[in-house]
Amino acid sequence: MQRYLIKHSFLRAALGAVMTLYPLAAAPLKVYLMAGQSNMQGFCSVATFPQIAADPVTAPIYQKITNPDGTPRVHENVWIATSGCAKDAQPGRLATGYGGGKGDRIGPELTFGIYMQEHVKEPILLIKTAWGGKSLCRDFRPPSAGVHPTHTQALEQLRKENKDTAELEAEYADGHGKYYRMMIGHAKSVLGDIKKVYPGYDASQRYQLAGFVWFQGENDFGGDSYPNAGKPGGFDEYTRLLACLIRDVREELKAPEMNVVIGVLGFNGELETDRFRQIETKHIPWLREFRGAMEAPADMPEFKGHVTAVRTEEFWEPRLEELQGRWKQVKAKNGELKAQGLNKEQQKAAMDEFLKTVYNPEEWKLMETGVSHACYHYLGSAKIMARIGKAFAEAMINLEDGH
Repeated sequence: MQRYLIKHSFLRAALGAVMTLYPLAAAPLKVYLMAGQSNMQGFCSVATFPQIAADPVTAPIYQKITNPDGTPRVHENVWIATSGCAKDAQPGRLATGYGGGKGDRIGPELTFGIYMQEHVKEPILLIKTAWGGKSLCRDFRPPSAGVHPTHTQALEQLRKENKDTAELEAEYADGHGKYYRMMIGHAKSVLGDIKKVYPGYDASQRYQLAGFVWFQGENDFGGDSYPNAGKPGGFDEYTRLLACLIRDVREELKAPEMNVVIGVLGFNGELETDRFRQIETKHIPWLREFRGAMEAPADMPEFKGHVTAVRTEEFWEPRLEELQGRWKQVKAKNGELKAQGLNKEQQKAAMDEFLKTVYNPEEWKLMETGVSHACYHYLGSAKIMARIGKAFAEAMINLEDGH
């Protein structure tokens, strides 16, 4: 027994000496890319946080995003750099304020970062690029997608008319794929000097491009680039473009098996029941077909096990949609009062009385604490967006764990 103890004491001492001379390298810093248009930016005001706290199902999320006094929390081990989002948002620790436009707003990055970091249990870095009103067909068009057919047709027409094509060629080159190039450029810029965002980063640690979250679609769904929109297969071109995007981002950033989560367009919620919706009835089949086209790359054999889709309509709030839909009455009444030439005090008094005919007190409280933007921006509801970001993280974790 004594010989056994001496032998193993010696081995432990020797191992300790080796570890001192050659310590284990830190795990590579996990980096997650997030990109898309206005809903990736996020237009959900922190003023709608109370709705997260009020629902027992989402109250645990509220505890993670706020301090004990209810103020938004700064997350020490999640670092973020954005482009195209809030103009005054500086790279640094994850907090509120990395949404779009002005004010203290959030997108899916907040809860995505929180839940991913809890899973990784090490600091992580988010690189988010998002610009409102941008399509995949034109603005984010990936290089491998090829030239848009309408451009070829326009060139052929000019040539038939013996006209100069230089101006059209220049316009096409500048516009098509411009935001794809900006997205890649921003990612490369951050990765080239991570310490500017995350001062504690050690370059010898290296980094791993662990995941890519794509949340976009409004401008393709509602645009005129898909002539058979709403019909079966009418958005197949979007599926092709999205598959090209995944391949090209992986290739450009040298991450051939980077996991990808596709956020499927979900405003207006599920489309099967008969209820109030702000979307026009004729566009319901469009949205149904488009959602299928968005998630289709996840079923492609080449992406098996590394690409998945999240149906964000699961987190929709139909009651908030209906309440916000009544706001048209308020806007119309406000226009009438202004036309009557009333002073500000008279207008306010009349409007306060009119509001009572549109919303009861409980409904008005829901509006004040639950809605902060338009329907197509998920009503500006942090309760909706917080669940979406969490679902993106859970989907990414499942990919990392091989589920």
